[in-house]
Amino acid sequence: MKLRWPMLTILVLLLMSAGCDSRSNNQVLPSPPPGTGGSPSGLSGTIVMLTNRIDLIEDGTFQSYADEFTKKYPEAHVEFEGLSNYATDILVRLSTKDAGDVLLLPVNLPAKELKLFFEPLTPELAAQEKFTTFNIYDGKRYGLSTGSTTSGIVYNKQAFKKAGIERVPQTLDEFYAASAKLKQAGIIPLYMNYGAVWPLREWGNNLVNYMTGNPDYLNNMVQENNPWKIDNEWGQAIAIARTMVAKGYVEDQLFSNNWEISKTKLAQGEAGMYLQGNWTIRQILDAGAKSEDIGFFPFPYDNKPTHYAALNPDWFIGVSKFSKNKELAMAWVEYFLKKTSYTANFLPSDSSEEPALPQYSEFLSYHPKLVEATVQTDAFIDMANRAKLSFWSGDYIQELLAAPDLQKSFDELNEKWKEAREGQQASSVPQASAVQSR
Repeated sequence: MKLRWPMLTILVLLLMSAGCDSRSNNQVLPSPPPGTGGSPSGLSGTIVMLTNRIDLIEDGTFQSYADEFTKKYPEAHVEFEGLSNYATDILVRLSTKDAGDVLLLPVNLPAKELKLFFEPLTPELAAQEKFTTFNIYDGKRYGLSTGSTTSGIVYNKQAFKKAGIERVPQTLDEFYAASAKLKQAGIIPLYMNYGAVWPLREWGNNLVNYMTGNPDYLNNMVQENNPWKIDNEWGQAIAIARTMVAKGYVEDQLFSNNWEISKTKLAQGEAGMYLQGNWTIRQILDAGAKSEDIGFFPFPYDNKPTHYAALNPDWFIGVSKFSKNKELAMAWVEYFLKKTSYTANFLPSDSSEEPALPQYSEFLSYHPKLVEATVQTDAFIDMANRAKLSFWSGDYIQELLAAPDLQKSFDELNEKWKEAREGQQASSVPQASAVQSR
């Protein structure tokens, strides 16, 4: 969430109150649900899909999907609205009940509140989900993952060649050495996107949650008063990022939001690397890179011979409880996931399937140990809210990277966390071990 926490407190209250009103004006005319084999009747009207993929709106990709959908349902139309700061903006939209008809589910919404804002999916759609612990409550599923993702180093092979890097770095020391060669060759070694803020999540909670091999690392933080330590995974992850900044291995214009520019620089070989999810690869190719010039390898966060890598669901898609055309919205969700090329940008859900992009095959050829994600528990989300820590936005990582004294910054985080834990215990909020269904 890219927002400051006093505002978030207000939004949480709005969110809590938004679901308490009657929804009698949102009734759906009875007809066979999509996916049951029947012929849906009355699929007409216009629905709006909210998305973070503004690029796919601007280049016409989403419209091409909608055009094909209209061929199947001539009286149905789909429009798109892009949100540039999706994690923040969607909370505001939900609080005002102006959330379109189909949307990506917020990652920080407690499971028990899903029913306040989202329509339960049909059993046929619900049965398709790979990540079964996510976005489910009381046996009802509210969202489907749009794909499987992992994180690693996306790199430009021509930039590596120009810098004299003969093999992909497989240890942290080799990674630093490759960065030094790129810098010497006049290439930005790694575009961190410090100014865009949200990409910094990769250097914090995303990294620590898989480098341990324990997908419940963050969830287990609710059992600790002082989880941030120099000599644990948090200290290790932040130290790597701080080293990259200190040595000048990242972009010079740290405080500018140059996300779109950075994709072009990586595509053209002016930048050497990203630490990002595999979904970035398609965007780099769309920015003009040749597929054979872009590679992908697991991030070598230490000097051990093998490394863990995340296996996460990408954004989940669902139907707004406030939609006035839920049947059409459900049909679009099914069509979007099963009939469009959107999911080809991700890792295959079935491990027996060949990856759609050669970069994924390269990544897997290094034999990382994939750590399948588990849902963030309601207890963890509650603790984060109480501590006013924006885990989902990257803001706190930006502050840690700029801190003159990292230990002091960790002490401040620990103090917030300890107070939040004491407050949670005093209010008898269920701990992580008791909250597992989402």
